[in-house]
Amino acid sequence: MTTSGTAEHGLRLIPFHGLRYVPERVGSLAAVTSPPYDVVVRPDGVDYLESADPHNIVRLILPQADTPAARNEQAARTLRDWLAGGVLSADPEPALYVYEQHKGPLLQRGIIGALALSAADEGIVLPHEDVMPDVVTDRAGLMRAASANLEPLLLTYLGDEPGAGAAAVVERAAGLTPLLSTTTEDGFQHRLWAVTDPAELAAVTADLGHRQALIADGHHRWATYLRLQEEHQSPTPWDYGLVLLVDTARYPLQVRAIHRMLRRLPPAEALAALDGSFRVRPVDGPLPLALEALEDAAERGTAFLLTGDGSFHLVTDPDPALIGRTVRHDRPEAWRRLDATVLHATLLDGLWDIPDTPDQIAYIHDAEATVAMAERHGGTAVLLHPVREEVVRDLARQGVTMPRKSTSFGPKPATGLVLRSLD
Repeated sequence: MTTSGTAEHGLRLIPFHGLRYVPERVGSLAAVTSPPYDVVVRPDGVDYLESADPHNIVRLILPQADTPAARNEQAARTLRDWLAGGVLSADPEPALYVYEQHKGPLLQRGIIGALALSAADEGIVLPHEDVMPDVVTDRAGLMRAASANLEPLLLTYLGDEPGAGAAAVVERAAGLTPLLSTTTEDGFQHRLWAVTDPAELAAVTADLGHRQALIADGHHRWATYLRLQEEHQSPTPWDYGLVLLVDTARYPLQVRAIHRMLRRLPPAEALAALDGSFRVRPVDGPLPLALEALEDAAERGTAFLLTGDGSFHLVTDPDPALIGRTVRHDRPEAWRRLDATVLHATLLDGLWDIPDTPDQIAYIHDAEATVAMAERHGGTAVLLHPVREEVVRDLARQGVTMPRKSTSFGPKPATGLVLRSLD
């Protein structure tokens, strides 16, 4: 994406002294990493990661204690202890970091740096999803206590010259010996390089200075950055936030759906409430086969897959009059047709009367995990089909946000490879 503005009205990414694990002080780099905080399924995922290594990053991003204040203080104390004990150490030179993820045919490279938050005021960084204030409050408390950016947001932009600018810097770095290389349990190889050469840094600055970026993952962290910036009188390190910036013209991201698990609504009750308002029909399992039916139906219009009791039901063809009553009319038609829009406005708010709170709805990125959780708790799994990236970008350019947790871009950066201290 580019803007019509001049070079000084675009993305500004600056180098920083990255905090990184000292390999000799941990079992392995793979064992101390974690998915982003909102991808870890609590509490199972937290327990598993904590047992992988006593210094796993999950102890910072999802500390376990009885109250928010206690959790935040625990994370801050853990970070101080790891720094004092040499488990984490700051790189001697400020750098931008080229980051690579590789698994089979999938290769993604981008640049990790500290992004000037002034881009938010100028419409340079485009959010596409709504956020929940309580989540922002939670993340802000943690980040404030730790005085650190613990994991990068994932931002995308559209570059235009693969042999020049930031793209060329990325490719040149990837030909050198990396700072670190590790393969995580999911089969992804991760490599990281530091870019410190002034000419290379200048090339990145010049290239990004006239570009926009779309927030692919990390809307709550972005909102947290902005809230914390407001709390500190500029100029301070809080004027910047840790991001991974990927040129999707060169490295297209995958877009997946984020599913819902309704904790207190059994499947039979969920389906009964749809009678006369949607077309509901059983489809054959197992799950991969049922998801194929969902994919086929989603090509023609609104579609959901409901399960949780061992059976699968495809939900399609909502009553147009019902949509007219429940979905707001002051948004573009593309927004009104989104599955996530219909799910929240028509099903959750309307027919099911379920508030969007953590004790009622769990948001899960993996379909199989969503179904397993629903079956374990007697709830309903609502599985969605992903939105196309061009739809997301077009709505973002119009300043229209989608319902929260509408999309999951990936692959997501592993948490724990590089942190940013604000002290």
